[in-house]
Amino acid sequence: MDANKKINFFEQVHQIVRQIPEGRVTSYGAIARALGTAGSSRMVGYAMRAAPTANPPIPAHRVVNRVGMLSGKMAFGSPTLMQQLLENEGVMIANDKVVDFKKVFWDPQLNDDEQ
Repeated sequence: MDANKKINFFEQVHQIVRQIPEGRVTSYGAIARALGTAGSSRMVGYAMRAAPTANPPIPAHRVVNRVGMLSGKMAFGSPTLMQQLLENEGVMIANDKVVDFKKVFWDPQLNDDEQ
């Protein structure tokens, strides 16, 4: 993948993440499917690693793995910051996993009134 495509993909990922409503979460796979690249969950993860340098900022803490685990928590510089940010928005976490994951899951392919 050349650098322009990679940057473009990362920015597309970041644009979707900026749309996740406060108090909701989505998954790497859901973002990949929304971009028409269903097999690229790992690339979405790489794009999320670039989140700290994104401008405008993105709410990276709202992206979890397919079962609601806080799999990216170590990227926040503190093992508890991701959980703290989610809990500040009303998302309950237990054992590094989103409680009621299906209830707070936001699908980027659906309109807000469908969720």
